[in-house]
Amino acid sequence: MRNALITGAAARLGRASARELHRDHRVIIHYRHSATAAEELVDALNRLRPDSAVAMQSDLSTAADCDQLAQRAAAHWGGVDVLVNNASAFYPTPIGSADERAWDELLGSNLKAPFFLSQALAPSLARDHGCIINMVDIHAERPMPQHTIYCAAKAGLVMLTKSLALELAPQVRVNAVAPGAILWPEQEAVDDESRAKILARIPLARTGSESDIARTVRFLAEPSYINGQVIAVDGGRSLNT
Repeated sequence: MRNALITGAAARLGRASARELHRDHRVIIHYRHSATAAEELVDALNRLRPDSAVAMQSDLSTAADCDQLAQRAAAHWGGVDVLVNNASAFYPTPIGSADERAWDELLGSNLKAPFFLSQALAPSLARDHGCIINMVDIHAERPMPQHTIYCAAKAGLVMLTKSLALELAPQVRVNAVAPGAILWPEQEAVDDESRAKILARIPLARTGSESDIARTVRFLAEPSYINGQVIAVDGGRSLNT
């Protein structure tokens, strides 16, 4: 059985992806602060199949953090076959109010950590012909107002996906998933008018679900001829300018 490490897996899209991958993988549930939620998920998964899930904490704020998590993850079941870089900070940074802390946090979680985790796990992934799946965003190509740093970080993660797909081939495939309107942000209130405007720009005229993302992650985790691609799961939103 293959082993998957999913960062930021205690909640939202990471949690859904972990549950979906657990169907045919053992899963390592990474969390930063959400220890209770992570352990509850691990307990639920282990009730379905004993010794199939474990939780691991890391801030992922430094290269050393990433190296340590990679070593622990690879040692637990003898290797990591699938790395899902899902952990992500997200909040607005309007020009004039952004500071270096926001820059470091947004670039750190969305770009720095995926790079150093990928680098640290590359030997294990290559040995087992594994894959890396990065969680990007449709706003990596179409900027979101007042989220300049976040959008820049996700754009960097798109390029990281493509660069690693070249550098780590042929042993490791690297792809990305770009969610559209799936879950409304927890950090920002989105009023009814704003939601209606967003939905009006989506050809399918509705939000997606966590399972739409999770199923795409699992699809990319399966051995295939797909490499260096970004799959938008956005109901057609990226078709509109």
